[in-house]
Amino acid sequence: MAKADRLARVDAHRVELEAEYAVALTDALKVAASGKWGLFDHNGDRAMRRAIAPVIDNLAELGDAIDKMRTQLGLPPFELQQEFLASRGKPSPQAVGEPKQAQAWLDRLAATGDLG
Repeated sequence: MAKADRLARVDAHRVELEAEYAVALTDALKVAASGKWGLFDHNGDRAMRRAIAPVIDNLAELGDAIDKMRTQLGLPPFELQQEFLASRGKPSPQAVGEPKQAQAWLDRLAATGDLG
């Protein structure tokens, strides 16, 4: 019974952290959608990377903690973080700019109910 209680607490904390991640990502996406570049690291600019580093570091810390809990609970990796990480980096030549990409993310998250 103690193990079940502990796992229930871990799962409750995981849900809280996933909600916190969604809020942090949504906030960052709103800033990017308003015209601030750097969240998706399209340009590879060092100054942009330094400016956005606290946001990326916070998301990474939350995502890592969530994934550890998910592993402990036998759940798959946190999909929202995996998708965000996959969307970062040098884009294809026909890709939209970061503000439009951020708005597309916000629209998709709103449609799926994952908006923080």
